[in-house]
Amino acid sequence: MTTFDFDMFTLGAGSGGVAGSRRSASYGARVAICEARRVGGTCVLRGCVPKKLLVYGAHVAEELEDARGFGWTFGEAKLDWAKLVEAKERELDRLNGIYVRMLRDAGVTTIEGFARVVDPHTVEVAGKRYTARHLLLATGSRPVRPDIPGKELGISSDEALDLPYVPRRALVVGGGYIGVEFAGIWRAAGAEVTLALRGDNVLRGFDQDVRESVAEGMQKRGIRILRETILRSVAKEGDSLSVRLAGGEILETDVVLFATGRAPNTDGLGLEEVGVALDEVRAIKVDAYSRTSVPSIFAVGDVTDRINLTPVAIAEARAVAETLFRDRPTVMDHENVPSAVFSQPPAAAVGLPEHEARRRYGKVDVYRARFRPMKHTLSGRDERTMMKLIVDRATQKVVGAHMVGADAPEIIQGVAIAIQCGATKAQFDATIGIHPTAAEEFVTMRDPIPDPGPMSGD
Repeated sequence: MTTFDFDMFTLGAGSGGVAGSRRSASYGARVAICEARRVGGTCVLRGCVPKKLLVYGAHVAEELEDARGFGWTFGEAKLDWAKLVEAKERELDRLNGIYVRMLRDAGVTTIEGFARVVDPHTVEVAGKRYTARHLLLATGSRPVRPDIPGKELGISSDEALDLPYVPRRALVVGGGYIGVEFAGIWRAAGAEVTLALRGDNVLRGFDQDVRESVAEGMQKRGIRILRETILRSVAKEGDSLSVRLAGGEILETDVVLFATGRAPNTDGLGLEEVGVALDEVRAIKVDAYSRTSVPSIFAVGDVTDRINLTPVAIAEARAVAETLFRDRPTVMDHENVPSAVFSQPPAAAVGLPEHEARRRYGKVDVYRARFRPMKHTLSGRDERTMMKLIVDRATQKVVGAHMVGADAPEIIQGVAIAIQCGATKAQFDATIGIHPTAAEEFVTMRDPIPDPGPMSGD
């Protein structure tokens, strides 16, 4: 009988790797986890958490502006961006310490360095080899930049989070989560912001009403959106950057943020040499149980390029632990995963966007409300909230919920429970609303909007 150093060896100490390692150790498994950088991963250290801290800080500007409509008066308000970034770093240090302590308290062995897979049961770190019955790959993803001249003059979200100042002019390239969120952060902090999109609108893949509402809100805040725009080059011109577009237009800016996607961290891990299959974007191919083409090796999170959200990586990793060490085969359900964009205004969704619902179910009923939030009747801000329910006409099950407006992420999290439980429109209607709130609109929408007929899709 083969003896291994560990029952499981995890590569990558981000949210998924830490969750899977801790859960496995709680079931008595001998677990090691290896990380080349600080423990915590992209979400905690280079993504969701620091980004939202900056959103909070920058958004105070709007709160101060709105307060005047409620009778408040202030002297000159000024944002010390360097102080905000410093406070953010202190919080990240605290969280890093918490993650290290959680692993230690769970009995997980932490190994520092870059691990490379040698064979289906062996990894090598800094010249030393470790064996394990199972390997868990949770190495995440990294930002990518377009292959154009001068791309090195731009920055990615990693550098943007640590920028010690607010640029006077910023060009954000890309209209996904990262692009719209940083555009909102910098604009609220006082920058002139231009958002350049390859497509026709922000947030590709989201419901069309969400996309239009977010773009409208961004433009009302003074963000310039350039649609169907392709960059040709970036060059240094004195203290500025000169960006040439495909149409010949030149943009002068101080910072170029490339929010143009992320790539799975699979390079240099030795995966192909041991038979782990990768797809066309070099993401790891896995089955429903997160098992790779090599039976002893599992993979979770962004490195598999399924649904690249932190809670999904955590759920996938915990499912692996249940399967391997609790004798309870578990599949993570990738349906009805809620998500949020901390743009300004924020957006959130769960279930299917309208175009996908029509493709899947054929006939659907769509309920939509647009209104001015009660707060802004006094603040005077030109702001609209959009809320939307999509219902399968045959079964009357609610199959999608979408919102753009204040507190959208908090509200949609609650709605997600109902949709996961298979609630019908009649059950939404029978729920008493809390008045006066925006959330009550989800249980008071009575009449579907007219059917637009066949949709072209997204």
